[in-house]
Amino acid sequence: MSESSWVESLYPFLYSDTSDLSAVLDQVRASTVAKAAEIVELRRVVGVRDGARIAECARQAAARFGAGGRLFAFGNGGSATDAAQLATLFLNPGQVNGVAAPPLPAFGLANDTSVVTALGNDVGVEVVFARQLAAFGGRNDIAVGLSTSGNSANLVRAFDEASRRGMLTIGLAGYDGGRMAELDSIDFLFVVPSSSVHRIQEAQTTIYQVLWELTAEEVSHVPGHTR
Repeated sequence: MSESSWVESLYPFLYSDTSDLSAVLDQVRASTVAKAAEIVELRRVVGVRDGARIAECARQAAARFGAGGRLFAFGNGGSATDAAQLATLFLNPGQVNGVAAPPLPAFGLANDTSVVTALGNDVGVEVVFARQLAAFGGRNDIAVGLSTSGNSANLVRAFDEASRRGMLTIGLAGYDGGRMAELDSIDFLFVVPSSSVHRIQEAQTTIYQVLWELTAEEVSHVPGHTR
């Protein structure tokens, strides 16, 4: 499918020959409703399938934070933006059930452009996250990698490095999980079963929002947690 055909399949009303404004608006409404219904159903499927695992993942993440651990999030492109938002959720949280959530140490590994471009230029883009985890990661820390395809080579390298260091590893992917689904180095992998990048990222946002909220609730119950 050509790029123009792909765009037309997403937004047919933009390519309509009709000059009837009401007909175009009806198509826009129908398209919006269909997309909203699709993401609601996709989130429901993920919740039913992975809800218990997300809760267990949050318990283990809370235990790591309680032991003095930190969270490192990473991804490419739009997933780098999601990783930055995920880190911000933990570092600068709002309220959970009407109570201020505790701030927790979290970092987005794509945020430092000097480090990312230096590693990409001098060594290779496949190491931009693994090298940072090698420098900063420890056995009490948490590594969270986000990808729509699940095939990003630099995420695969990062998960392998994180696992070698005893970190808790969490992956978010789409489609069928890609190469990430084949790794033994990911403790918790949450796959959004969709071939639409837009729907995948929307569902991933829900997953990490819930993961943050459950982790924040669990942190207060972790023995020895002093933050």
